[in-house]
Amino acid sequence: MTNEQIAKNIKLAKENFSGLIIAGKMHGAGVNEPVVSETAVSAFIEAGADVILVPAVGTVPEFDDAELKAIVKLAHQHGVLVMSTIGTSQEGSGSHFIEAVALRNKIAGVDIQHIGDAAWGIQSPIENIFALSRTIRGDRHAIVRMARSINR
Repeated sequence: MTNEQIAKNIKLAKENFSGLIIAGKMHGAGVNEPVVSETAVSAFIEAGADVILVPAVGTVPEFDDAELKAIVKLAHQHGVLVMSTIGTSQEGSGSHFIEAVALRNKIAGVDIQHIGDAAWGIQSPIENIFALSRTIRGDRHAIVRMARSINR
């Protein structure tokens, strides 16, 4: 899937769907182009994306902190959120790796952090989900979120 095709699909989705549109790539997806670029993000925003999906820094080769920060600034200038994603089976890496990735992406200004489910084939290890939450929120907020009723 190319970034150009993603932009076209955002436009199509916007015409037929009234919900939140999250668009981008977690990894190269077999296409010989940068996973994400400011040009692609501009096209996604123009097409109507509500959230730009990008790989988390540290999960794909050649995507670094500076590139992420530039994309976050561009998206935020247009009122669009950014979601970083750990979706390259690294969600099964140790909690120290998850903490490092979460912190780097939080520093860059990411609004939402996603952790995938490929580690065990059904979900990420609980200790890694908790490590991500603790790094982003601290213990108090992470524990409150875990204890809160889904009926609130």
